Amino acid sequence: MISPEAIAERSRLFAAGASEDRPLDAQRRDWEAEAGQIELPSHARVSAVEAGGVACEWMDVAQARQDRVCLFFHGGGYISGSPRTHRLLAARLADALKMRLLLPDYRLAPEHPFPAGVKDALLVYQWLLNQGFAESDIVVGGDSAGGGLALSMLLALKAAGARLPQAALLLAPWTDLTVSSPSYEQLRDLDPVISPEKLREAGLMYAGRRDPADPLLSPLFADLAGLPQLLIQAGGDEVMLDDSRLFAARAQAAGVPVSLRVFDGMWHVFQASGIDIPEVRQAISEIGAFIAALYPTDDVI
Repeated sequence: MISPEAIAERSRLFAAGASEDRPLDAQRRDWEAEAGQIELPSHARVSAVEAGGVACEWMDVAQARQDRVCLFFHGGGYISGSPRTHRLLAARLADALKMRLLLPDYRLAPEHPFPAGVKDALLVYQWLLNQGFAESDIVVGGDSAGGGLALSMLLALKAAGARLPQAALLLAPWTDLTVSSPSYEQLRDLDPVISPEKLREAGLMYAGRRDPADPLLSPLFADLAGLPQLLIQAGGDEVMLDDSRLFAARAQAAGVPVSLRVFDGMWHVFQASGIDIPEVRQAISEIGAFIAALYPTDDVI
């Protein structure tokens, strides 16, 4: 059963969503301004770095390992968002993972359509390897479009015959840019955050001249064999639910180890909502447990 705290937040999101039909420039500016007002935990430290020519941010927290890293791609429909909009989520994840997070400020559509974002992701990943991180030292992740970008990067690495990171952490990944899965219509009235129409518009901006069904844009349609272990979390009331549910089923059928967790009654990337919500705390805790199981003999340094 959904918690009272989550019910209250759903009501707030539904009310806020009624006034969100604004130009893209205004959406970007307002999101950045809102994120800039959020106070980070006192033990979290943000530092800028250029990684392979791509502007990025490190998120460091106390008691986190420095010899492993989570390469995390922010969401925003490939058309908005930045490391700055995701600092609070990054700090929570760094605490749970007990490792550093590196967040690329990858290029956005419509100014920079596919494959610009994938190229940036690959450059940052190669930079990490050049810094001395082994593939087994790296976990990739992302929320929403960032989760889709993480998967696109993995598929590009696989196609090149490269060794892949240890695992992928995916929060409601956008895997179907055609916006054709059943949940888009089935859950339309329950989703307080996203509409299928806005997603379809963003997907076309990102795809540019490419078919949105191209597997590098829509990993749902890719050959998924050989991908690393995946943790996928999604909200049970988000229109993008099938992007996680169907993708997980296809990955499992291809022999990929997948852990899928759907949180009943929750919305898109609810993990970034208030920490007073029990479901948020549970999701972050399960993410930490997933990573701890990957490295069972570790001591925090």
